[in-house]
Amino acid sequence: MTNGVKGNALTALSEAITAAVERAGASTIQVNARRRIPASGVVWSDDGVIVTASHVVEREDEIKVGLPDGSRADASFVGRDPGTDLAVLRVEGQKLEAATLADSPAVVGNLVLAVGRPLGPALAASFGVVSLVGGPWRSMGGTQVEGYIRSELTFYPGFSGGPLVDGEGRLLGINSSYLDRSDSITIPAASVGRIVEALLKGGTVKRGYLGIGNQPVRLPAALAEKAGGQETGLLIMSVEPGTPADRGGMIVGDILVGMAGSPVRDTDDLQSLLGPERVGQATTLVILRGGERREITVTVGERG
Repeated sequence: MTNGVKGNALTALSEAITAAVERAGASTIQVNARRRIPASGVVWSDDGVIVTASHVVEREDEIKVGLPDGSRADASFVGRDPGTDLAVLRVEGQKLEAATLADSPAVVGNLVLAVGRPLGPALAASFGVVSLVGGPWRSMGGTQVEGYIRSELTFYPGFSGGPLVDGEGRLLGINSSYLDRSDSITIPAASVGRIVEALLKGGTVKRGYLGIGNQPVRLPAALAEKAGGQETGLLIMSVEPGTPADRGGMIVGDILVGMAGSPVRDTDDLQSLLGPERVGQATTLVILRGGERREITVTVGERG
């Protein structure tokens, strides 16, 4: 009797996994945009918008995709955001099925599947558990990523750009083996949506730029009092000539403690305040200079 119960449970789990892979596979494609093994992508919308990993798109023309029905089609390049390792392609004139978004974000302990289509029409899958959900996080390239999912499963060659899905086959995010070479990292679907929207509008994602080199420092009690009780700030180590910081009057030795009404305690604070909405905006910076609190105005530039 016990063996029968176990058998039934294992059979039910196996069938559920198979069904989830099949559902995810209906919107998982193969992306041929590099010399090595093809990668994977996800149909983001029924009108032919495809999301994949930026690092697998080595050429921006003559891109071919393998569709779930086994056919092949041409794809045009729309744009990329190397900082989050996301790229957008578009396929015209094909009947495609968009991925179904999960009802809720990933939670530690969830059983999840990574799905890919790297080797022709056949699907490949990997099974594991969500081990960490976090953010914001600074990627290997230095970009502030607003969130990430780390899972204990294997990204096989060609899985980058493919989906991480829940037990129902619904999309939790886009997988990348590039953002952190030591771990399986997934950009959550909500973040992907914002990046896709920006890329469809302009082909790039704007990020603010001041033109400074800095390092976190602990403030002595007297300076902490002038900073409203804040215990840390960013010591300005260099100011590049002709940059927004230079034009705004920032100098080496200043301590940056605030921006646009928010505290700047470390580099993560600064990066989170240099979002796309800040580009081109005159912004008030609070600095400590010569033991005194000052305010300067800087027009934030766009990182190239």
